[in-house]
Amino acid sequence: MADQPIFPEQRLSIITLGVIDRAAMTRFYETAIGFKNVGPKQMAMFDLGGFILGLWEADKLAGDAGLGGGRPDGFNGVALAYNARSEAEVDEIFARCEAAGVTITVPPHKSFWGGYSGYFSDPEGNAWEVAFNPFWSFDEAGRVVLPGEAS
Repeated sequence: MADQPIFPEQRLSIITLGVIDRAAMTRFYETAIGFKNVGPKQMAMFDLGGFILGLWEADKLAGDAGLGGGRPDGFNGVALAYNARSEAEVDEIFARCEAAGVTITVPPHKSFWGGYSGYFSDPEGNAWEVAFNPFWSFDEAGRVVLPGEAS
């Protein structure tokens, strides 16, 4: 292990999903989810209150990262998560998903870890968890405060 951490600050700036059909995915995130696209013409970008969710063609992202090929079919090993303030809010979000025709992969339920959560997927199979974690709180900006952290 190095004496110095790789990153000088512990934070995340952008999560970019490598997508097959950027136009369709952008419409999904704008229409079904309700996010506002603030990106340039070449890439969709959604400001999520402290970090950016980006959508970029999988082959372009793979090339930019020096990795071979585009995104493989099936689960890509990543789940994005939205932490709700209550179980009722989780249920409200899933009701909106159902009304918008979003694919619900796991309905909300009491979780093994003591919370309440469910999953849906976007049109290209990226997993989204919506969870209420009774052990976490939020700061004034709506960001999660983990136990033991100062808010």
